[in-house]
Amino acid sequence: MKQIFYLFLVVLLCFTSCRQGTKKSTELRVGVMSSMDYVPLAVAQELGFFAEQGVKVDIVKFYSANERDAAFQSGNIDGTVIDYTGAILQKAGDVDLKITSACNSTFCLMTGTESDIHQIADLKNKKISVSRNTVIDFCIEMALQLARISPDDIEKQEINKIPLRFEMMLNGQSDATALPDPFITMAATKGARSIVCMDELGFSVTGIMFKTDAIDQKQDEIKAFYLAYNEAVEYIKTHTPKDIQTILTTDIGFPEALIGAVRLPDYTLAQMPREKDIQVVSEWLQSKGLIPNGFSTSDLLDGHFVQP
Repeated sequence: MKQIFYLFLVVLLCFTSCRQGTKKSTELRVGVMSSMDYVPLAVAQELGFFAEQGVKVDIVKFYSANERDAAFQSGNIDGTVIDYTGAILQKAGDVDLKITSACNSTFCLMTGTESDIHQIADLKNKKISVSRNTVIDFCIEMALQLARISPDDIEKQEINKIPLRFEMMLNGQSDATALPDPFITMAATKGARSIVCMDELGFSVTGIMFKTDAIDQKQDEIKAFYLAYNEAVEYIKTHTPKDIQTILTTDIGFPEALIGAVRLPDYTLAQMPREKDIQVVSEWLQSKGLIPNGFSTSDLLDGHFVQP
């Protein structure tokens, strides 16, 4: 009888252990970097919209795209804000992911105060600092394409760090570069000029993606995440940058003195990326030999959580 009892106890403990080991996590871990795309998430967290929707969201901040991507690929985060170039590169590298919504921030091609560049056509034969094969490179080449300038007709300076590209453009070491905010605003207050922005060219290039297994296991949490996201967007639309000053200074990196100069993107309720944006990025990556020719983006999007 004792042997039967002990055997029963061992089986019960093993069963309990297995049940605990496979217990579903109800927390979403979402990776972000300091960008305007992060603002609705920061507002939802700060004002308790995630909690109101019944989802615990752990926002994990990264200061390097490589570290963010490594955390995503290893499963340390469930989802992340990312540009389409980065998402497609990972998908082509067999990372199991889906883009679940588009974001609203933009990139602007900027030139310094003393520059003689006033339009895209003036970029020919100029030095442009760029991080190659990234969304920055894509934005610059889309602008050049509009003016029918070949990438071979400019001098690309390989500068990966945004603050360094920012400084080089301001002091004339490079003639132009593409920047996101808060660097767009900081550059403008120092006399730099915007030549063109991606939204002016009709491009949207950033979104939110989740691991496929996170989508399978945490559908309710992701739905709640987007309900809170939309609440944050509605709040932003009815308030001024001053009302979210702490978020803009602490999370995004705007100097406090520039809050009055901040122009927030026209945030929209969560919606799917446009197919044309995904397609043009995919074609550009193929032209660079970064993904296989004929790479299909048909399995890249998941529209279950947001409006079409």
